[in-house]
Amino acid sequence: MIETIKAYKIQLIFAVTILVMYAAFAYDLQRFDFIKLITLYAALCYLSFNLIKLLKPNFTALCSLAILARLIFLIALPNLSQDFYRFLWDGRLVAQGISPYLLTPDQWVQAGQIPISQADQLLDGMGSLSKQHYSNYPPVNQLFFGIAGLIAGKSILGGILVLRLCIIAADLGILWLGRKLLKALGLPQYQIFWYVLNPFIIIELTGNLHFEGVMLFFLLASLHLIHSGKWFLSALFLGLSISVKLLPLLMLSLLYQFLIKDAPVLKGTSAKYNHLIRKPFPSFWYLARYYGIALLVFAISFYPFINSDLVAHFSQTIALWFQKFEFNASIYYLVRWVGFQVKGYNIIETAGKMLPILVIAILLVLTFFRRNNTISRLFTVLLLGTSAYFFFSTTVHPWYVATPLLLSVFTRLRFAIVWSFVVVLSYAAYKADYVEENLWLVGLEYIAVFGYLIWELTQKQKQPNV
Repeated sequence: MIETIKAYKIQLIFAVTILVMYAAFAYDLQRFDFIKLITLYAALCYLSFNLIKLLKPNFTALCSLAILARLIFLIALPNLSQDFYRFLWDGRLVAQGISPYLLTPDQWVQAGQIPISQADQLLDGMGSLSKQHYSNYPPVNQLFFGIAGLIAGKSILGGILVLRLCIIAADLGILWLGRKLLKALGLPQYQIFWYVLNPFIIIELTGNLHFEGVMLFFLLASLHLIHSGKWFLSALFLGLSISVKLLPLLMLSLLYQFLIKDAPVLKGTSAKYNHLIRKPFPSFWYLARYYGIALLVFAISFYPFINSDLVAHFSQTIALWFQKFEFNASIYYLVRWVGFQVKGYNIIETAGKMLPILVIAILLVLTFFRRNNTISRLFTVLLLGTSAYFFFSTTVHPWYVATPLLLSVFTRLRFAIVWSFVVVLSYAAYKADYVEENLWLVGLEYIAVFGYLIWELTQKQKQPNV
């Protein structure tokens, strides 16, 4: 035992220091204390990634540290986001058999018939912006909120605990599936810890209760199943993923070449275009069966909440993200600056309608003009496609980066890891009593991300995995 401690002295010091820092982050940090936040975060990133290098042959040790780090947050109130108050609000409505899409929290107050416990605390906690709008969380996400409402409908801390255990379970599922996929791809299995032990993931998902991890578990399960040839189950899990967060809807077109790769090729087709042109009916069948199942699962998930206003309320809230809200954007902020110079006012409503069209065009180019017919190439195009979407978005909250980060683990591109380091700069916007972005820091964040991405894409040879 003593010999083991001596042999792993540095690793043990790193691990204990990491756990102490997570405790400080969870229980002794306020969002507006940016200097303390960024100091702790930078130290955690440095120590965590060096520890992964030191312990990469010891999968069990890294797995144990990942679990312990998450358990430290178990009874902590999220301190970087107030979204969890809305999660609990929606969940308690669901637990009462009431659609969370029916009324906004403000409308419930005006009606004077709030059917849930601790309503005042939840309303105060979620903030004025959330209170004004209908819920934008899809049904499977609402299912998890509802479980928290059923188990802990009268305790905020109890609800947090239930949600946190769900997110931790999803992360452990990602660890298990990720290891299997890395092995299948011939990549080092320890690379999954670039996601699982990344301080960004532990803080934003386990700590702040964002459900990107649950969505990513279903997505990774779908990709693992489609790689194994189990297309029906893959489509089912993709539908569940969409019904946690809508982002995987963007990925449907990017699956095109992989889905039709087994369809017969048209006779006389040049080998150069074999990956694009297949016999029409078989190709249509390969696509329709997969897309049909995924979209059907997504549509059916709304069945318990169907009413005459569901589509209007849900779509209205989604549209707000493109035409009203703006935070930590990159290309959009450049477009907005040009708009101010030319028009003299904020052109978010116009840009919010045009930028999604540009994203769709980019996704179509990636779909049809890049070979995506192997699982390795599929992961790369999914990474590039989702990143393009975020690069052109008007709002990029830090936890959104979880998706490109996980996808990057299965590729040779590392810009998303850099992004997970520097996205914390966006928290400089939060002051004690107001929110005001520091555009210099936003610019620094994206200079680092785009700079590293351009460097990677212009390399003549891919960097070896390390």
